[in-house]
Amino acid sequence: MLDRIALILSIIGALNWGSIGLFRFDVVAWLFGGQTSIISRIIYTLVALAGVWCISLLFRERQDTVEPYKK
Repeated sequence: MLDRIALILSIIGALNWGSIGLFRFDVVAWLFGGQTSIISRIIYTLVALAGVWCISLLFRERQDTVEPYKK
């Protein structure tokens, strides 16, 4: 569950950075009152922590949750 939350937050962060890079528009800052508002800073921090968590996904063994087809 934590992996999925981290992945969702990382995707949100990536989309926000994409909008900054392409359009010079920070969606998080626009929604929550600027880059220095406390809510924006909390969101930026959560996205950063999610990115750090996702680094651990690179070093984990893959666990298949679906059993292979049995004949």
